Amino acid sequence: MNISTHVKFAPFASRQRRGYVRDHMERDLSAHLETALRGVVLVERWPKSSLEIMITILEGQEDQGWGNELEHDTGVTSGDGMHATMLILSGCITVASAAIIHAGIDCLDIASGGVAALVPSFSDADTTKAEAQVVLDPSPREHQEILAICTVGYLKTREEITEVWMYGSVSPQRFAQSAIESLVDGAVQAATASAIVVQQAVK
Repeated sequence: MNISTHVKFAPFASRQRRGYVRDHMERDLSAHLETALRGVVLVERWPKSSLEIMITILEGQEDQGWGNELEHDTGVTSGDGMHATMLILSGCITVASAAIIHAGIDCLDIASGGVAALVPSFSDADTTKAEAQVVLDPSPREHQEILAICTVGYLKTREEITEVWMYGSVSPQRFAQSAIESLVDGAVQAATASAIVVQQAVK
């Protein structure tokens, strides 16, 4: 079976109107989505077949506030767009898996997406030293700084990860080596919660 994925933002999905030709962000989302789903479908049961998954995003999450109002009023620094992209990928994995199961295509398990972010947590006594804090399903507007963010595609029953996409940097001088492991574990935990909802929806 040939699996192809196509992720496209609607022209009105973001503040800056998008064109009808896919840009690099949409192509990246499609590639990561295909990787997450390729290990889920039992392709040997569907020889000489093709599975096309097309997702249209009607409303995209954006890191930046309207203009510069958010940064000017609250001091929160906006990201460069990658944080919102990885949140969207998590949703794409979940809805695509639900659609495949609804279509009656044999799968190993329900794939679900999960996101976790690593943010600095400063103590009241000393604001120069920070400890890494893992936040599940983060909103970039709620945090002054996002050090790293991780999106996973996860099979809950089989306890397997089909896709890992991580973005950011964590300095070993500031944070422990276990911070990255905690970040991936947090994303898996978020994906597990999403899988429970999907299981109830597809029954």
